[in-house]
Amino acid sequence: MARQPDDKAAAKFSSEDSALVRELALLLDETSLTEIEIERAGLRLRVARNVSVAATMPVPMAAAPAALPVASAAPAAAGPDLSKHPGAVSSPMVGTAYWAPEPGAKPFIEVGTKVSVGQTLLIIEAMKTMNQIPSPRAGTVTQILVEDGQPVEYGEPLVIIE
Repeated sequence: MARQPDDKAAAKFSSEDSALVRELALLLDETSLTEIEIERAGLRLRVARNVSVAATMPVPMAAAPAALPVASAAPAAAGPDLSKHPGAVSSPMVGTAYWAPEPGAKPFIEVGTKVSVGQTLLIIEAMKTMNQIPSPRAGTVTQILVEDGQPVEYGEPLVIIE
């Protein structure tokens, strides 16, 4: 014979509530949230996950060698900021960029492709939704700045069209 819980609050927790906890945990994973709290029919439920941030300690530097000024000048000469390029098409969202509609398919564009206004340049997957990124102008694709399957940030330059 099954034993009944002594605590009335524990007795209220049902298999439906367990399913709700599982559903909320999946929602945390899908949305990259760290915490969700709901209240329904007198039951308050909070699902949270631990997010650990690795702290880095500064490494003490030895005496600077004579070649240090030359080495520090190299990153400045690495290249211009492409986000300020007049033909840059930036990401309208955070997600994962894909060059083709499906794996193994022909990419939407390649360097040298002539595009028209509204033509799909690539796809950004965000929250399991595929969002087509249209060309804001007509021209020729001179650079593709992201790799296929690369995570992208809001405002990050994706393509240069001239």
